[in-house]
Amino acid sequence: MRFGFFLDLNRCIGCRACEGACQNWKGPGFPLRRVQAFAGRVKGRWQEYYLSLACNHCENPECFRVCPARTYNKRRDGIVLHNSGRCSGCNRCVRACPFGAPRYNLTIGKVEKCDLCVERIDNGLPPACVEACPVKALQVLQLDEGKEVGERWVPGLADVNITRPTLRLKAPEEGERFFLVG
Repeated sequence: MRFGFFLDLNRCIGCRACEGACQNWKGPGFPLRRVQAFAGRVKGRWQEYYLSLACNHCENPECFRVCPARTYNKRRDGIVLHNSGRCSGCNRCVRACPFGAPRYNLTIGKVEKCDLCVERIDNGLPPACVEACPVKALQVLQLDEGKEVGERWVPGLADVNITRPTLRLKAPEEGERFFLVG
């Protein structure tokens, strides 16, 4: 069993509750989850949508591969962890990640990244960002080998073929959706 995020692009309203929950759970600094507005051709139609992105806990994480201090660890359930105590702050992982998930924290001089709220997962609870989503657009899935769930790519995401992120998406569909303006 592997864990991965699932984001329904038809439901996400861009409210940023997931960003705030991440920051509240992880403490001062900057949120490790970011919500951005995108537009592009999806299934042959022009669509506008929000992407709520954090670490995608990739099957082949570039951050893991390029780190000279070996601060990354990948659990059997697919969660990619970062040991900031071993981090030298070289930023190689920041530059290597096509999704911008590892982020350099100037205050501590080290890299930080989403760990899927691993302490919550280990206690049977959803990550803080998932729990905070008022429209249930963001979820955690247990991905089974050989069973594909949702889309792997939409405009706004980097190429998924190298790192193979576990993020799955429900692509925008034609119809009325609501957006947060401002």
